[in-house]
Amino acid sequence: MNIDIFRAANKPDAEAIANLVNKAYRPEPGASGWTHESDLVSGNRININQVTEIMSKPDSIILVGLKDSEIAACVHIEKAASNSYIGLFAVDPILQGMGIGKQLLTHAEWYASENFGAEKFILVVVSSRSELISFYLRRGYRRTGSVMDYSLLAGAGTPKHDDLKIEVLEKRPDMTAKRGTPDVRPVHQESL
Repeated sequence: MNIDIFRAANKPDAEAIANLVNKAYRPEPGASGWTHESDLVSGNRININQVTEIMSKPDSIILVGLKDSEIAACVHIEKAASNSYIGLFAVDPILQGMGIGKQLLTHAEWYASENFGAEKFILVVVSSRSELISFYLRRGYRRTGSVMDYSLLAGAGTPKHDDLKIEVLEKRPDMTAKRGTPDVRPVHQESL
């Protein structure tokens, strides 16, 4: 299954993005999806104000992937010097396991390279999420060895375990790959 189109998020999308991210990361007990972390962290992953704040920062964009005109996936990309951070990576739990996550990550990396000149892609992941880390490792990311305590100051929920850690993964773009993205439509900028 493919995303129909990617586009830049705009302020009216903030509520849908917050709902999608919270549904993917912190669903109710018994909900489907393999990416959630409800057993590790309580509270919402993000709120509408945080989404709006991210969208208003310079060199920062949230891309949304639409399926049948509905937001089915999102990802945040932020330029940091010559690198790009990739976060808020979320796919609707109903659509997980259908290849949308791979398509979303490919598009995020393409966007970071083409628009921010990224020399490196950086992700921060909860260390105990081995299945998620494996997903990124299969896509060329590597562990950097940088491991930190889960920060309460980030406003991304409260750890259920005192020893919860996050770690940094990174990937260098394949500079030999041809420009453009296979099987991915370009971002439409008219919504900015």
